[in-house]
Amino acid sequence: MRNGFSKEKQSSSSPAYRFGDCRLYPQDRLLKKAGSAVPLQPKAFDALLCLVQRAQHLVSKEELIRTLWPSVHVTEANLTNIVGNLRRVLGRDAIRTVSKHGYRFEIPVAGAPGILPATYERFVRARALATHRSVDSMQTAHDLLLTCLAEDPSFAAAWAWLGRCCLFLNKFRSNSVSGNELAEAVLQRAFALDPDLGIAHEFYTLLQADGGNAGSAMIRLLERLNHHPGEPESLVGLVQVLRFRGLLEESIEAHRRAVELDPTTVSSVAHTLFFCGRYRSAIDAYSGRTAYYLDAASWAALGNRKHAIALLKERLGTMSLSRLIRTLLDSLLAVLENRADEAVHLMRNADATCEPEILVYFARQYAKVGLPELAGKAVRRAAALGFVCAPQTLKNDRWFQSLRDDATFPALCKSMETRTENARSALEAYPVAAHARLRN
Repeated sequence: MRNGFSKEKQSSSSPAYRFGDCRLYPQDRLLKKAGSAVPLQPKAFDALLCLVQRAQHLVSKEELIRTLWPSVHVTEANLTNIVGNLRRVLGRDAIRTVSKHGYRFEIPVAGAPGILPATYERFVRARALATHRSVDSMQTAHDLLLTCLAEDPSFAAAWAWLGRCCLFLNKFRSNSVSGNELAEAVLQRAFALDPDLGIAHEFYTLLQADGGNAGSAMIRLLERLNHHPGEPESLVGLVQVLRFRGLLEESIEAHRRAVELDPTTVSSVAHTLFFCGRYRSAIDAYSGRTAYYLDAASWAALGNRKHAIALLKERLGTMSLSRLIRTLLDSLLAVLENRADEAVHLMRNADATCEPEILVYFARQYAKVGLPELAGKAVRRAAALGFVCAPQTLKNDRWFQSLRDDATFPALCKSMETRTENARSALEAYPVAAHARLRN
């Protein structure tokens, strides 16, 4: 089958990027619109190619200037003139200005050089399905991506999205160490093909954070922001790793900046807002995709126990979930229905080694049913595995009240403060580009 696909690829793959009624041929340095060649100056062609390769993502002014004039100092006016010329060819709305940052190519790209049109179409479908975050849609995306890679094993972006599917399906369907090992191998394949692929870096962050390496992930993403200061994917990754290190306000700032660069950006900021005690904002940020635990926990924290119970019962009755995620929902339901012994039994028998953030949700629930010793143990276990519960969460979350009343709380809080301050010092010491800083 691999040989058959290879022959088809050699004879049928596209030599051009396809968008609207245009074809952009990198090898021939040619743009065609409605079948007719359009003359472009060399710098204009290079700028268009750079924008198309990052279609619907922001490309910073600095990156474009480095690409077009690698060893010459020029003013932004030169770049503005080139973008203006491209708009006259492609239409005013083809390239959007992102104020103070750069430009984004707005026309959807339907094909790329070296990739079969049918393969690229499957890839676009899979990518759209993966954003829904339901088990069924992610499984369909996974299967489509496998077909893409059977047709073209060199398709780096397809490998990256397959890695994302593997991570999600492992978390919500099987939850095993081997599942994460498979995702690691898939994402490493994407890096081998394209070490600079932004989406692969974003997805690899998910793996690093849950594997206890949020610190390493933070440094890697900061390094990328030095070279790609307008890359939303790196900021999306930082939303998660900063939360894992206890830096909640910095996590929210990373999300704000990512959305400023790309309004369509989706991140895990809902979880950060939850730990800040901003429950209504967490619900709003969590909406628009398949929901599991967080909105129900938010409604419960707001005192709307009845609605939280209804959400949990509906999902437990209709969703196919991994044992750990089902335990997370089941245990919260048991807490809300005053079945404390059952909730404790569920949580104590759960293996959250690969999901340290879940341990803090368990800790809240232990504290809510009046078991501060188990709550404190869960918080410490989470920190040892790589998720630091922010001191402000410990001090302000009402569900942690019994833990705050416990004699061990000052030492626990001090430990989390030390870890958080160490993370903040590492963040502030890193020489990341000034406009990408996440200090408050």
